[in-house]
Amino acid sequence: MLKIILVAVLGSLALGVSVAAALVSPWWWAAAVPLLLLALVAVHDLVQRRHSILRNYPLLGHLRFALEALRPELQQYFIERNFDGRPFDRDTRSIVYARAKGTDAEEPFGTELDLYGTGVEFLTPSMAPRPVPTEAPRVRIGGPECTRPYNMALLNVSAMSFGSLSANAIKALNTGAQLGGFAHDTGEGGLSEHHLGPGGDLVWEIGTGYFGCRTDDGDFDERQFAEKAAYEQVKCVSLKISQGAKPGIGGVLPGTKVNAEIARVRGVPQGQTVVSPPFHRVYSTPRELVRFLARMRELADGKPVGFKLCVGTRREFLAVCKAMVEEGSTPDFIIVDGAEGGTGAAPLEFADNVGLPLGEGLMAVHNALVGVGLRDRIRIGASGKVATGSDLVKRLLQGADYTNAARAMMFAIGCIQAQRCHTNTCPVGVATQDRRRARAVDVPDKSQRVRRYQQATVKSALRIMASMGVDEPRGLQPHMLLQRVNPNTVRSYAELHEWLTPGQLLASAPADWAHDWEAADPDRFTH
Repeated sequence: MLKIILVAVLGSLALGVSVAAALVSPWWWAAAVPLLLLALVAVHDLVQRRHSILRNYPLLGHLRFALEALRPELQQYFIERNFDGRPFDRDTRSIVYARAKGTDAEEPFGTELDLYGTGVEFLTPSMAPRPVPTEAPRVRIGGPECTRPYNMALLNVSAMSFGSLSANAIKALNTGAQLGGFAHDTGEGGLSEHHLGPGGDLVWEIGTGYFGCRTDDGDFDERQFAEKAAYEQVKCVSLKISQGAKPGIGGVLPGTKVNAEIARVRGVPQGQTVVSPPFHRVYSTPRELVRFLARMRELADGKPVGFKLCVGTRREFLAVCKAMVEEGSTPDFIIVDGAEGGTGAAPLEFADNVGLPLGEGLMAVHNALVGVGLRDRIRIGASGKVATGSDLVKRLLQGADYTNAARAMMFAIGCIQAQRCHTNTCPVGVATQDRRRARAVDVPDKSQRVRRYQQATVKSALRIMASMGVDEPRGLQPHMLLQRVNPNTVRSYAELHEWLTPGQLLASAPADWAHDWEAADPDRFTH
């Protein structure tokens, strides 16, 4: 009854004001037109069948939709505290922005964190700190089968495809990598001129769609791969098995987004929807995976080859380790991605529930390789929410040799965590193919920000290590990272987690590993 009265009142007002406008003064139309429009909207709300709330609350229901649309911005700017935002809190974003701009990333008056909260982690300072190194160490990527090794930086640009990011964003990232002397992972979207033009070092990522090296029916094309792997800028090649945001599923690029440039880069028909399957055609067993990686190295003329995964079960990775041992062949590097997610949009159920977080996955891979005696041949990269120097140090301590950052690098070129990456309406032009929006990314300026952010973050990590009495990353040990397990108890990572010794799995697997080790089959993936 109330809604009918509301519509009647609006209609009466609109009619009365319209009569006044016609008989008294045309100035009354300034009131008549808005009232007429409101009356029409109210009538439409009453008769439409799509939104129940508008049928019951005409006009007023629109206020609810308006507030819902503004909720993310209200939450981020006015409600959330500096340290509890997600996926990245304001403190972390502020550190990245400050370092990218070359300003101080320091805060007065102490921490805002509750250091007595369960799960809080602490790095242990030494009573005998070391001098901070004047030059950042590099990580040699290349096992015994590699003839063209590469020296990787401690922090690099993680996988982000052209298509997901704008052309200007890709150019800014690659130019920053070229200026700073670190690597830029292309993502699985192919090698574009925006990756190749600036001259930065590239890790070429190949996904299940084999973009840039695919046959017409979607198979891997060895000839195209060999031609592009020979580019001077391509320093390493990575096979993407899975990614943290959505492990175990593929992707769909709608045909409306496949313009002429993206079609050329990816090697797909223009205007047609492109489906990346969840699985690879080039292997179906752990042994086939190991053999294919060796074949990729041959085709790449001896350049380092590796793979990226979000770890699921330890048993499956142990099956790959057994295949490596039996085949006598190993990748040169493995990138561990965390289930914390990344720049790619993903179903919420996958982002929230599928895959191991980076810390657990990283320690599982590190220990498995140590246990089969292959850790010295394979370098491990860590990719997942690495944004600060302390993040970098923790990942090295958990088993990584180097780290990659994606979202932090996006912050460095202007990302504001609007979380509209999949809508093509990125407000700062980073994650969009809208040329009008993308022009906001000024390549000369943003590339310098990428360089400054990377250098400042690595320097911060070196300062933290020096404060811990460590001269280089290899000096970091699990006992140097503590975690509060309850309000009254703190344990080190050496106590909380099992750390294998070289060759231990081959000699006699410890009880906690024995079942998975026995069940791991190099000729099939078993859960």
